[in-house]
Amino acid sequence: MSERALAERFNQVVLPHLGDALALARWLTGNAADAEDVVQDACIKAHAGISGYAGGNARAWLLTIVRNTSYTWMARNRPRAMMAVGDLGDLDDMAAAHGSSLPEEDGPEASLIARADTAALEAAIAALPQPFRETLVLRDINGLSYREIAAMLDVPMGTVMSRLARARGLLASELGRAP
Repeated sequence: MSERALAERFNQVVLPHLGDALALARWLTGNAADAEDVVQDACIKAHAGISGYAGGNARAWLLTIVRNTSYTWMARNRPRAMMAVGDLGDLDDMAAAHGSSLPEEDGPEASLIARADTAALEAAIAALPQPFRETLVLRDINGLSYREIAAMLDVPMGTVMSRLARARGLLASELGRAP
């Protein structure tokens, strides 16, 4: 494949999903600056491997590269005891991307309550054990299918369903709602 054809394929396969890649990297690394570094590294890897891309779900392919790059990057750049958490701005960004937003038009009280709920949800997600948090983010925030998550994490689909159910149960318990 010519360099021009590879660049065009990269533009078609990778660029439409950069927002999702950045959101996943933010959740995995815990902050925007590190996430940008990870996504840049992932894009370099995606560009290098674009000729081997066999088609299928481009989003899942890119998010797999981002996930693997995140863990490699964190192993190189962070102490093992450090815990990753998401930025509050991630939830606002994702809500805006999905056409919903915090209800500021209902007044300042409703907006304050919604922001407090968002902060509580973010803290509860951040407190989840890594395998549960990762599965929850991939399914409920990035919208990947069980099959895509199973392939991405290299675990059986039943494990994905179990982790997701446990993550949701832990969130419900943490947020004071019956599971």
